[in-house]
Amino acid sequence: MNKGYRLTASTGIHKGDRDYQQDQVLLLNHPRVNGCILAIVADGMGGRSGGRKASDQVMLTTRQLFEQYSPEVDDAPAILKQLVNEAHMVIKLTAISAEEEPHSTVAAFLINPGGDCYWVHAGDSRVYHFHGAKLVKRTMDHSYVQTLVNRGDLTEEQANVHPQSNILMGCLGTEAEPPADVHFIPKLRAGDVLMACSDGVWHYFNNTELGTVLSTLTPREATEFLIEKARSRGHGGGDNLSLVIVKLEPLV
Repeated sequence: MNKGYRLTASTGIHKGDRDYQQDQVLLLNHPRVNGCILAIVADGMGGRSGGRKASDQVMLTTRQLFEQYSPEVDDAPAILKQLVNEAHMVIKLTAISAEEEPHSTVAAFLINPGGDCYWVHAGDSRVYHFHGAKLVKRTMDHSYVQTLVNRGDLTEEQANVHPQSNILMGCLGTEAEPPADVHFIPKLRAGDVLMACSDGVWHYFNNTELGTVLSTLTPREATEFLIEKARSRGHGGGDNLSLVIVKLEPLV
């Protein structure tokens, strides 16, 4: 079946200016179904080992659920919500045994062989959908500053430099149930680009810059460029960085 595009992809991860890495990123090809992929980023929080344990649990849960997923019969949004809820429960159990407070964000997208796509997120890791250089849609952070932006009290630019920009209103591992906002793209087409990334990446770019980079470079080049540029813009104070890019290249 000629879909008119081929998938190219890349992941990238860097500890930035932190002493240790709490982000995790995965790009999984379905073990049985060709053209079915799942991309996920998790930004762990809660002390050196706590944050890493939390993002580890997200990845473990993701692998297990995706392995069991059957695109022909299973409900993709339900699987993504299950991923968030199961990882949340496991992180809470880890906290009880470890005397720590591990939390994690999650941003994931699942592409089915038919070209339909679903994404889920909790916290301030993001998924972006571009067509060419133009932003189609992105996730809205579960964060304090995003609520201020939604109310019209702050612009996106002001939110980025707000002293409380790191306060989350929802993530995995907290007392409250995590948000799990799901979005549906009925049909991906050639020229589409999807990116999931932690705030260590998106914090340093506006939508126009991201669109230009993602549309003009290969996923591998874009990954390297964004990490390098975010690091230089962080001026020695940058967070962990993780991202995954999937591009639908037109068949020539």
